[in-house]
Amino acid sequence: MDLSVVIVNYRVKYLLEQTLRSVEQAMQGLSGEVIVVDNLSGDDSIAFSRERHGQVTYIENQENVGFARANNQAIMQARGEYTLILNPDTIITPRCLQEGIKWMESHPKCGAIGARMMDGNGVFLPESKRAFPTPWVSFCKIFGLSKLFPRSRWFAKYHLRYLSDTEPQSIDILSGAYMLCRTSVLQQLGGFDEDFFMYGEDIDLSYRIVKAGYENWFLPTPMVHYKGESTHKDSMRYVRIFYDAMLIFYRKHFPRFRVILYPVIKLGVMVRASLSMAKRLIKRLLPAGKATTEDWPWVIISDNAPAVAQRAGLGTYQADLPSSGHYNVLIDDGCHDYSQIVDYIREHSRSGQLAFHIFADRHGIIISPKMS
Repeated sequence: MDLSVVIVNYRVKYLLEQTLRSVEQAMQGLSGEVIVVDNLSGDDSIAFSRERHGQVTYIENQENVGFARANNQAIMQARGEYTLILNPDTIITPRCLQEGIKWMESHPKCGAIGARMMDGNGVFLPESKRAFPTPWVSFCKIFGLSKLFPRSRWFAKYHLRYLSDTEPQSIDILSGAYMLCRTSVLQQLGGFDEDFFMYGEDIDLSYRIVKAGYENWFLPTPMVHYKGESTHKDSMRYVRIFYDAMLIFYRKHFPRFRVILYPVIKLGVMVRASLSMAKRLIKRLLPAGKATTEDWPWVIISDNAPAVAQRAGLGTYQADLPSSGHYNVLIDDGCHDYSQIVDYIREHSRSGQLAFHIFADRHGIIISPKMS
């Protein structure tokens, strides 16, 4: 078997279904299996998916066991030569798998591969390639130096923004949203460390892959990851959970620095949490600024735009995308495969000007980044 695809689901019913459809298209020509682990979503995610994707193996947990443990349940029974760890709010293409497997075959020291992730509007996600969070790298990240000097090799190592995102790069850290790994390496390492419940587990696994003598690579193959757009990274909950995960990482891999690092990280959490509160307060006090995406006109990319508009409940719309201005762009998946959709989003992305959505022809609904 060529490939095992592992997806952990939690309450993203329509996004999961879209991801599974993109996986089916991407795996054409490959022998493989898809395993979905549901962390007690409490909705009809699995019943909905099982009806439409009966060939998928489903594991239904009776509690939310976290990202790491849920992935491990599937990793340890994976039968493919390679295992793709994939989020349920992604869109992949055949190129992702073909180019990744080809790279693995020609680079025997490569243990895992990441892709060029874009958010739902085609904006590159910097977490596609990262450096190990050494004490200095973490200090620059926590106190904003990496944001102030985004292209500096000295201050901006966390997201490696000084490295090209259009060429293959040997990097340190891959995102758990998309990790194409050698199954033998994953199983040899025991998968993810289950001390991490959410955040940080991909950093730890990437670190252990390198310590085991393998390399992690970033390939510039485009894919969509909605989570990058919807995660509220300024929220106090995110700040607390993320930096708690960093403490686990340092306690495990840098125990000698704990006396220095713990107070610095705690201070960083307090600073970031305070900034988060201030930003939310200012946002509430100030009047609304420019028009939101709800006010933007619609453009429908379809062979049958009138039918899509009627089914989606849209009034006025355009059938061609103007070269400037703010628009909601609705791409019909009934007449475009996911390779075409990903390429369209990548080629037409205009940061802050276009909001892309996908019309799920099978369900007659609009799938938007906001759904995640």
